Amino acid sequence: MIRANGLTLRRGVKVLLEDAEFVVHPGERVGFVGKNGAGKSSLFALLQGQIDPDAGTLDIPAAWRLASVEQILHDTDRAAREFVIDGDRHLRDIQAQRAALRPDQGQRIAELEAALVEAEAWSAPSRAEQLLAGLGFAPDEWTRPVASFSGGWQMRIALARALMAPSDLLLLDEPTNHLDLDAMLWLERWLGGYPGTVLLISHDTEFLDAVARTILHFEHDKLIRYKGGYQDFLEQRAERLRQNQLARQKQSREAAHLQAFIDRFKAKASKAKQAQSRVKALARMQTLAPLAVESGIDIRLPDPQQTPDVLLRLKDAALGYPAGPGGPARTILDDVGLMVRGGSRIGILGVNGAGKSTLVKTLAQELAPLAGQVQPARGLEVGYFAQQQLDVLDPESSPLQHFARIAPDTREQELRNMLGRFGFGGDMVSQPVAPFSGGEKARLALALIVWRKPNLLLLDEPSNHLDVDTREALARALAEFPGSVLLVSHDRHLLRTTVDTFWIVADGHVQPFDGDLEDYRDWLQQRQARQNQAARGTGTAPDKDRKALRREQAQARQALATQRKPLEARLKKIEDRMARAQARLAELDALIADPAFYTDAHKDTRPGLLAEHGELSKALQADEEAWLDIQTELEALEA
Repeated sequence: MIRANGLTLRRGVKVLLEDAEFVVHPGERVGFVGKNGAGKSSLFALLQGQIDPDAGTLDIPAAWRLASVEQILHDTDRAAREFVIDGDRHLRDIQAQRAALRPDQGQRIAELEAALVEAEAWSAPSRAEQLLAGLGFAPDEWTRPVASFSGGWQMRIALARALMAPSDLLLLDEPTNHLDLDAMLWLERWLGGYPGTVLLISHDTEFLDAVARTILHFEHDKLIRYKGGYQDFLEQRAERLRQNQLARQKQSREAAHLQAFIDRFKAKASKAKQAQSRVKALARMQTLAPLAVESGIDIRLPDPQQTPDVLLRLKDAALGYPAGPGGPARTILDDVGLMVRGGSRIGILGVNGAGKSTLVKTLAQELAPLAGQVQPARGLEVGYFAQQQLDVLDPESSPLQHFARIAPDTREQELRNMLGRFGFGGDMVSQPVAPFSGGEKARLALALIVWRKPNLLLLDEPSNHLDVDTREALARALAEFPGSVLLVSHDRHLLRTTVDTFWIVADGHVQPFDGDLEDYRDWLQQRQARQNQAARGTGTAPDKDRKALRREQAQARQALATQRKPLEARLKKIEDRMARAQARLAELDALIADPAFYTDAHKDTRPGLLAEHGELSKALQADEEAWLDIQTELEALEA
């Protein structure tokens, strides 16, 4: 096992861990959680022997083989498949020894041939190809040099190389940063079958929840252990904070604030499956309100001044890139016809390279359509957050100077108030941006975008640089925003919390997607199965496949709806009872927390109120268990 005793770790004068202790057992899946700069990557560097502890010990079994993702790639002229196989250093060492032998060294040849069989040399190419295919590489890319790929795709190759290495301990530091949703789902499944110990750093809370079974949280220079996945960690930590009276008082204000827009969206829940998912995500935010208070980050987006009913139309449009010195025009998406209405909240799904960013750039009018029309409404005000949005910041200027440039006639106090909504206060507003973290820069970039009170937000991977707390704050802000939102993101929690409907970008087209993220996962798997079948030469005509698939999906949805209906009716009754109980318990909690409750003025009513509190708590617990049982039945039906 991995054991830390009295571990102290510093970075400069900053203490990351002091006299910390923790244990990781063989086969555990452990997620490390903490704010940016808390020390997660430094702890990984310590585990790999790259740095030494300032005090204490960190012991790893000597026999354990360790694998991690290389951040700087060497020998990039190698073909991608061979580069991935190189991750199995033991195999490559045996192969090198075998290649160096003379034909007359028969005994040694026999020994090494047996060692190659034991190292599964015969299956190494196919195992490498499976890893590359799972991470999104087409067969014709397996033999391309690593150097010919972009930086993001090179990091996918580095991840495949780490997964190829035989290991007992796998260290993954933000492995999903360069993955789209289908590659992320594949990685979740791969890790589910990995027999060793996994230590994981990730700001993607759904990925962390799917993989981790234990959470170690950086908190006050210690590592606090929580049993279960990320959602379990949130609930357990929120409960600890609720036990603090000050946090309870702040929570009640936050809960009331969140309840207003939860109620607003419940009306839509019966109309769309993804709207139901959104209501559940918002309810989760309400439950975890103490964590929002404790994080200290509270992003608030200004309301738009007006929101026309139809904000934007694309009609018979071909989207792509015009001809230039580098070559002819390139059409990425064809025959695009869509409409963005006031109050729309749309998530854009599709694999990397499908054209999601091309679509968003066209809607933002940064790209002109190659054919067709873009018809913006009068009064349209777009706020566009691009993937490279941080590059527009001036590193030598302060947040206040950035705002003064776009609003020179605005009073400084008003600018400071705006910056305060995005977590910039005190001296920070006057400091140069250069040393800011990626999350702080992203918050500043978003603040500059929404200053003009846009009624349409186009957000292309806005959470890439954000830590967990800031992602939660952004999710709350977007959930409250009354304007329209189009969101491209691989952060499933952000999508669930923010959007009501989806568009899917695939095969050169854009179309509405009738389903939620679980349906999209199934769609990806079915699509991959069809592609595999076609590659084997046994596929049927694509049009026929799509028609048959749509018919089968419609029949399955109808059967599922019939089975779900009585369960959902029972669920609605239980939820209504729970809402009434929670409201009454909140009143009783406030009364019981008041010192005046224990004076003689309440001596006659106090026993009855305390008894009511106890009975309500028991009834609420029973209803919660029944609610969970029905949810389990519903999930079983979905499966």
